[in-house]
Amino acid sequence: MTKEIIHTPNAPAAVGTYSQAVKVSNTGKTVYISGQIGLDPNTMTLKDGFYAQAVQVFDNIEQIAKAAGGSLSDVVKFNVSLASLSDFDELNKIFESRLVAPYPARAALEVSALPKGALVEIEAILYIE
Repeated sequence: MTKEIIHTPNAPAAVGTYSQAVKVSNTGKTVYISGQIGLDPNTMTLKDGFYAQAVQVFDNIEQIAKAAGGSLSDVVKFNVSLASLSDFDELNKIFESRLVAPYPARAALEVSALPKGALVEIEAILYIE
């Protein structure tokens, strides 16, 4: 097994003691993308509102996946943390606009707080053949 740390300047730099993603290689490559919040990678500030943050999160995940040699179509699992489950329906619309069926597995939870006051955080697991 080999492990490669993935970093791209096209997504926000880590704001703590973690990597943007880690790629593990055996027969294929499994990529674990750290939870992303709606930070603009150029300004390192949160986008305003749930929709803008969620779209930025997808942009960030897409850029990290690309840096690892993959794409959103390689995601096998999303873990979503929401500041409010009332945003769940809007989140589903964003997922539908960015992904194609069959959709990856997903968990979505409401949490009491997210880093930097974010409204949504999403982590992703990819399998790249």
